[in-house]
Amino acid sequence: MRIVLCFPVEPQQVEQIRATVPDWEVVDAGQQRIAEELPTADIFCGHAKVPVPWPKVVQQGRLQWIQSSAAGLDHCLTPEVIDSNIPVTSASGLFANQVAEQTMTLILGLTRSMPTFFEAANRKEFVRRPTGDLHGKTIGIIGLGGNGRRLAEVLAPWNVRVLATDVFPVNKPDCVEQLLPASQLDEMLPQCDIVILCVPLNSETKGMIDRSVFAQMKDNAMFVNVARGPVVNEPDLIEALQQNQIGSAGIDVTEVEPLPESSPLWNSPNVMITPHVGAQSARRVPDTVDFFCENLKRFRADQPLLNLVDKHRGFPPPENRANR
Repeated sequence: MRIVLCFPVEPQQVEQIRATVPDWEVVDAGQQRIAEELPTADIFCGHAKVPVPWPKVVQQGRLQWIQSSAAGLDHCLTPEVIDSNIPVTSASGLFANQVAEQTMTLILGLTRSMPTFFEAANRKEFVRRPTGDLHGKTIGIIGLGGNGRRLAEVLAPWNVRVLATDVFPVNKPDCVEQLLPASQLDEMLPQCDIVILCVPLNSETKGMIDRSVFAQMKDNAMFVNVARGPVVNEPDLIEALQQNQIGSAGIDVTEVEPLPESSPLWNSPNVMITPHVGAQSARRVPDTVDFFCENLKRFRADQPLLNLVDKHRGFPPPENRANR
């Protein structure tokens, strides 16, 4: 068996994988060699950020399993992979703590007027400005998967009311007051002071947040995107901000990355932008390797894999999610 890796592992982490399956070959391809090495892989673990020949890989029939090193799967869920019998597992929920911290940073930064104070600090201007409050707010989470559930837990002690929607509206956490089906988003939006987007990118969610969604939100509501940029119609978001249909936006992901210098979002005083660092962590790679090794043992023993993905939806259903 030949395992091909494509994420920033260190030599000791490659050795950890080799020790888990000592009689299997482990190749650290990196981004430079992944297109060359992937066609001869039995198992792929990582996130290819360069073009790779997925149609050729699927057609050869050798690849037996894809373990993504990310929660988002748009990098590997091509039509050929979706229609194949290759199982795909994700890192869904593995970095939920970090995504929650990043979300709280954006929420608190906007609530407490930090963009205004950062600008004032650059001018050495020590002047009080109005700020808002997080306590007592109603917060809506769109997508209650691993990241959404952890975020609800983190928000709960702030004396907020948490609502949520999900395509699988089951197993409602106690910290969520109401969990609605995804089809009832329009019932949740008008109640919310803050709306947080936590859905995966797939054919159903691409562009789902558009002017019709912003029109249902309060005119002082905050919109936070820690999901994927293309889930949002970015021109509609810009229009909603410029026309005061919503109050502010916290953006960790954008439709095009890097965000073009010409984007009006850069100059919007009511916007905070971070460069897709929601899942960034000092332990991201070690935790990913630990998870992959755990799933490797399961794969070799022919046991159910953790975070096995519904390839048409782009995420693991509740019964397949790893409890981390």
